[in-house]
Amino acid sequence: MTKEILIKFIQNRCTEAELQEVIRWADEDALNEDYKTVGYEDWKYYRWDENETDEEKFSDLFDKIQQKIYQSIEQSEERKNKHLNFSLVITWITRVAAFLLIPVLAFLFFTLSEKRSITGQYAQLVVDSLEVVAPVGSRTVVHLSDGSEVHLNYGSKLKYPQVFTGEKRGVKLVGEGYFEVAHDPEKPFVVHTGNLQIRALGTSFNVNAYPEEDEVAATLVNGKVVIEKTGTNGTTQSIGAMVPGQHAEYNQRTGAVTSSKGKVGKYIAWTEGKMVFEDATTAYVAERLSRMFSVDIEVKDNAKEYLYTVTFVDEPLSQILDLMTIATPVKYKILPRKKLPDGTFTKQKIIIEKRI
Repeated sequence: MTKEILIKFIQNRCTEAELQEVIRWADEDALNEDYKTVGYEDWKYYRWDENETDEEKFSDLFDKIQQKIYQSIEQSEERKNKHLNFSLVITWITRVAAFLLIPVLAFLFFTLSEKRSITGQYAQLVVDSLEVVAPVGSRTVVHLSDGSEVHLNYGSKLKYPQVFTGEKRGVKLVGEGYFEVAHDPEKPFVVHTGNLQIRALGTSFNVNAYPEEDEVAATLVNGKVVIEKTGTNGTTQSIGAMVPGQHAEYNQRTGAVTSSKGKVGKYIAWTEGKMVFEDATTAYVAERLSRMFSVDIEVKDNAKEYLYTVTFVDEPLSQILDLMTIATPVKYKILPRKKLPDGTFTKQKIIIEKRI
């Protein structure tokens, strides 16, 4: 039996001699191992319309088989005068259908299983693919799949899974974020930043971890969190547990830990568009302003130690600088931007120095 004759049979183009050969083959050889292998190879390389659903593909294939059976029955009726045994026709039609249908079912099962496997692999790929960046000078709110909510401060970035899986809910933070964590005692919520991780169950806390700064700061509003350090070998070491109203800073360069309690409002005021300074030096204020407005502020040595206690609410940079010159004996100078070879410009540079 050749493949060409089988194709002619399926397309209803067989001669009488070829039909007799197909009948003999279906009765004697169709189900032997060699022809099973041929049938499987044909179905394995079968191509279908990518827009069809799995159910549509199966239905289409089954309808074709069923149609071929009916056509064969009608043809057998027309050939009664040639003394074809009807029961024999039914026998070989059944065998042909079985021969065709078994590979179809195997093929469809393989396809569905493969698609599930690919879908599972895709789900794994997208687990950590979501990332949100708060543009310079603005804040962003991110809603996570577990019901938790994260406020991102200007220039900050949060990486998180589309759906939390495993024994913990882990996210990665670069910059500053305020977390309102949905309570789940079975899955702790872990914020990874640098070589530190802040672990909580259901609580509200702030994390400040800009990469250009040595200190990572955490402020606990309510609930309980534990700060841990990740070693080079992957082990974790507890730095300490925090209580509500506590603010802690960890110096990544020296390992020093400082802590204070009370007045935590100033550390989370940014979520409401406020910048709160209490006895903050000129250098510290300049650092916060540089990040918020994406400018380069240089403070001369003779003006670094002036202190400011003030709250700014969405004021423009020029107005803040003017208020600083009123509160302390400093002045500022805005330098023109320089054009770079690629056509872009440098950041706006501002110099603050003591007023003489």
